[in-house]
Amino acid sequence: MRIPFRLVDVFTERPLAGNQLCVVPDAGAVPEELMPQLAQEIGFSETTYVLESGGDRYRMRIFTPGSELPFAGHPTLGTAFTLVSEGIVATPVTQSVPAGEIEVEVDLDRGSARMKQMPPTFGKEIEDRELLAAANGLGLDQLHPDLPAQVVSTGLSHLIVPARNEAAMAAAERNPAALEKLLETAGTDAVYLFASDADGEAKARMFDVTRGIGEDPATGSAAGPLGAYLAARGVAGMPGTVVIRQGEEIGRPSVLHAQVEAEGDSWRVHVGGGVRIVGDGAFDLP
Repeated sequence: MRIPFRLVDVFTERPLAGNQLCVVPDAGAVPEELMPQLAQEIGFSETTYVLESGGDRYRMRIFTPGSELPFAGHPTLGTAFTLVSEGIVATPVTQSVPAGEIEVEVDLDRGSARMKQMPPTFGKEIEDRELLAAANGLGLDQLHPDLPAQVVSTGLSHLIVPARNEAAMAAAERNPAALEKLLETAGTDAVYLFASDADGEAKARMFDVTRGIGEDPATGSAAGPLGAYLAARGVAGMPGTVVIRQGEEIGRPSVLHAQVEAEGDSWRVHVGGGVRIVGDGAFDLP
C-alpha cells in the first residue's frame, strides 16, 4: 500500500519554522488502525487524514503521536491550505472534524490561512498556585499576581495559565508529574502558559503529558482560547487582535494571530497565520 503525504509548516512566513504537519490528502482507503501508527512514525505534533473532499468541503481526522484530537489549529490551517493549493477544494472551505464544522479561508498569494473557531466556553479556574507553579517549573512569584488560570475552549480545551512576564516564560520547564496532576484537576490535557503586554502582543508555550508532544511549537487551538480569555478580561488590548509568539525555546519560532470580537453574549474568534508546503513523499507498506 502506497500512502502519499505532504509536509507543511504552519504559523510561519518561512519554511523550516512554525509547527510541522503531515497531511495525507487522500486517506479514504487508509485502515483506521494505521492512522495512529503513521502519526507515530512521522513524529510531528499532528498528522491529518482527509477522508472525503470536494467542492467547498472536506472531512478529516487528526492524530498526535499519542492520541486522536477532535479539533486542532495548525492541522486545520495546513490541511486547508494544502487542499486549496492542489485544487482539491475551493476557498472558503468548510472542514468537518469530530468537534464540528470549521470555516477556513485560504490566501495562496499571501501564503496564509485563517479559521473561524467555535464560540468560547469558559471552564473552571484553578486556585492552587503551588501546583500551577510546580507543573510549569516556576516559582510562585513567576505566576501573574492577579490573573487566574482558567480552562477555556474554542473547539479543544486548554488550561490558560498567566505568567508574570516573558522572563518567567523563558524560565518555564515542563514538570511531567506535577503537570499530570494539574491537568487531571483541570479536566483537560494541555497547559497554555502565556505572558502578555498592553500592546496586543503575547508570548506562549504549550505543555502536555498525554498527547505525545511534550512542548508544542505553535498551538492554534489554544490561541483562540487565549484570545477569548484576554477579551473577556479586557487586557492586552483585547478585544481586538493579539499576536502570539511561540516555539522559540524549541527552535521552531512561530507567530499566531488571534482576533476576537463581541458577538451577542459571546465572542467571535478567528485564528490565522502563514503556511508553507515544504515537501512530499509516501508511506510504502505491505
